[in-house]
Amino acid sequence: MALLALTWEWPTTFIYIVATIAIGVAAHLVVSTLIRRSTARMRRMAAEPEGTLAFRAAAAIGRSTGAKPGRTVVHTTAIARLLRSVWSFTLVIIVLLLILSYLGVPLSPFLASAGIGGVVLAFGAQSLIKDYLSGIAMIVEDQYGVGDQINVGEVTGTVEDISLRITKLRDVQGMIWYVRNGEILRVGNVSQGYSTGLIDVPVAYDADLTLVTEVLNSVVTEVSEDNDITELLLEPPRLLGVESITPTTVTMRILIKTPANKHFALVRDIRERAMAALSAAGVQGPAVLPYSPYSPG
Repeated sequence: MALLALTWEWPTTFIYIVATIAIGVAAHLVVSTLIRRSTARMRRMAAEPEGTLAFRAAAAIGRSTGAKPGRTVVHTTAIARLLRSVWSFTLVIIVLLLILSYLGVPLSPFLASAGIGGVVLAFGAQSLIKDYLSGIAMIVEDQYGVGDQINVGEVTGTVEDISLRITKLRDVQGMIWYVRNGEILRVGNVSQGYSTGLIDVPVAYDADLTLVTEVLNSVVTEVSEDNDITELLLEPPRLLGVESITPTTVTMRILIKTPANKHFALVRDIRERAMAALSAAGVQGPAVLPYSPYSPG
């Protein structure tokens, strides 16, 4: 089998190769800079007061790319990362093909062989292709973005990075999880739209529920009139009433609705206020049953 003969004309071939690489690097820098600056500009526009022309323009651009309301920045950032990845891959392929053509390599047989090899490789790398296609779909559909808190089955955490193949999550214990996009069958996202917080307040089984209701209603009213808290509420808190009953405990439930991921601190604060108010009103907490080990016969 004859060896492939390369064409090399000094210094013409060398100049062409160097010029192609230089143009490729320059094009990469220009496009990457444009994408980065466009993303930064979008962040600034979305940060403008609601109702301004810049804010409305950012919202319109977000809707055109499939972003859900209020998620223009997150979705734009994810799209920008996708564009950079696709652009880098495409540019590298173009530069390599041009260099091969300068060296006299016939591209038609090469492309035909690459096509056949690609088909063979596709059968052996179906999971990898599945990861990439799933990554593209999740980014375009705005299923989640960097900074979102999501549940993907066995793992719940905050999204720290998204690539076409891998989603990186950090859980509440600080552990980093690398989840393949093709293995994500369902996504629960608590960072889109709004969040709800449920505050369960336990009292003794024989407590006066009329008094308990009055005390908790006063707590809810106090929270609704606290300016520091109302800024984080989408609607006034509500006392839902009795949630559950056990032989020793009656559990009352309060519901709050906040912007996405803003409910955690409020839940703790309202729970502390409720327990303090009940204690001041003389309402007893749940009784602890004495321990009685089982004695057969």
